[in-house]
Amino acid sequence: MGSSTLLLASVVSSLGGLVFGYELGIISGALLQLKAEFRLSCVQQEALVSSLLIGALLASIMGGCLIDYRGRRNSILLSNVLILTGSLLLLIGSYSALVVGRMTVGFAMCISSMSCCIFVSEMVTPDRRGFLVTLYEAGITVGILAAYAMNYLLSDSKRGWKWMFGLAVVPTMIQLVSIWFLPSSTSFESSQRYFSQTERDKMNTVGNKEADDSKVSNNNKKVQYNSMSLFQRKDNMRTRTVLGLALVLFQQFTGQPNVLLYASTIFHSVGFQSNASAVLASVGLGLVKVISTLTSMVFSDRVGRRPLLISGCSVMALGLITIGLLSGHSLMNAERPCNSEDINVNRTDLPHLMVGNWTLFNTPLDESQRLVNNNTQDEDDVIDKVRPKPPNTLVSSPSVTAVNWIIFVCMMAVVSAYSFGFGPMTWLLLTEIFPAAIRGRAFAFTNCFNWAANLLVTFTFLNFIDAIGLSGMFLLYGMTAVAAGVFFYFMLPETKGKTLEEIDKELCFIKFYHSEDCCSIISRRNISPQYQRVHCQVSASG
Repeated sequence: MGSSTLLLASVVSSLGGLVFGYELGIISGALLQLKAEFRLSCVQQEALVSSLLIGALLASIMGGCLIDYRGRRNSILLSNVLILTGSLLLLIGSYSALVVGRMTVGFAMCISSMSCCIFVSEMVTPDRRGFLVTLYEAGITVGILAAYAMNYLLSDSKRGWKWMFGLAVVPTMIQLVSIWFLPSSTSFESSQRYFSQTERDKMNTVGNKEADDSKVSNNNKKVQYNSMSLFQRKDNMRTRTVLGLALVLFQQFTGQPNVLLYASTIFHSVGFQSNASAVLASVGLGLVKVISTLTSMVFSDRVGRRPLLISGCSVMALGLITIGLLSGHSLMNAERPCNSEDINVNRTDLPHLMVGNWTLFNTPLDESQRLVNNNTQDEDDVIDKVRPKPPNTLVSSPSVTAVNWIIFVCMMAVVSAYSFGFGPMTWLLLTEIFPAAIRGRAFAFTNCFNWAANLLVTFTFLNFIDAIGLSGMFLLYGMTAVAAGVFFYFMLPETKGKTLEEIDKELCFIKFYHSEDCCSIISRRNISPQYQRVHCQVSASG
């Protein structure tokens, strides 16, 4: 691939991730101004935030056929148009337009995420595939970081939420222009002219079959699979589907969305008490994510996917279990963000830190205004909220402070491990383990479970805390990470340095990567020392 085309492919991949991350992160700052301007109740706030996820879930259901039959590049173009349309709807200034606009943006984001990863993976040589596909995840982390920065810069601006939403148009337009100069990944012949002679010779031996398979979106006669093939034994598709579902479900059930949500409380507990310092701490967390993701970009094609993913699960398990064991000894508790937020727009959208039943932030607020903005709460909850809080409640001992700092370090370790493990490797492996003819639909199917699991984990977090406590919640996440590491050790093949065709052929026959180890563990017996196994051979004449 020529250097100019490689650069454009990098731009398309990173910009797709940047828009994805920006749209995910920008709502936290915009919501503060929106709920003050539109007098949003808790239900309305939740509906506005959830609309993005609902749109993404809908795209996961129907986006696979679009990607397989209309092509990867056309799908990216469509997502760009939808993001521009959704951004315009967000600027209208009515609540219904906000919900529809965010849902449209969510639909476009999901189509873009699937299309970008598949598009780039099919264009590049095996030695660059890991770098360019994980570049998408790097774009997500940069986008989240940019969203945090814009939330901070525009928090005092009148109707700053319009600028927050509108700025997503800039990277979208750049991606829209860039994609026109790239060949369609569904036409290998047209993309061949962009390859250097050396790379062309290297890929000719294996590239022709892979290219023929990738034409399926333009030629229905070449389609070898239907959607039900994902659940059949043909070409070991059932095992591949299980592996894809495991990637997305373990990614969500290790609690990463809630770990990030709760991070701000931990920042407050270790001394980041002011709003500005809490925002800067969040930016620092974003920087850790960016650095860790960039590390995975460098090592995914050198070390391999398996070591990064399994080591990421191990570090996450250690960090989450440590947080679970220590959280009972720290001065932390959770309060529902919707109910605890002040109407003032100059604050960051961070959960309050509580000690016992007393909130640490004793911000004066007119009681009638609080009742207006929390009209969906029970009467007892409202009375509890408006009851005066004693000042200077927090009296932390040196031992408690030390525990909080250990939890803080573990939090950073968990976020870092996710950013070089589950974060980029899930996207990369989903583009590699399925055949080209059904890759779009398979990616969409697994992505549907990804968004559904995200919704489930997010909405049940506080209920689980009520049931098993914060400590039990983090211990559960940690044990899930342990199970994920064990599962991937036995089930996940190494795809580093292999063409998509080679990976496809390997997965057609191999169900367990370490099947001999698995069988050895299962069949192990406790045999008495005075006995030993004797293998007898019986002759045919016998």
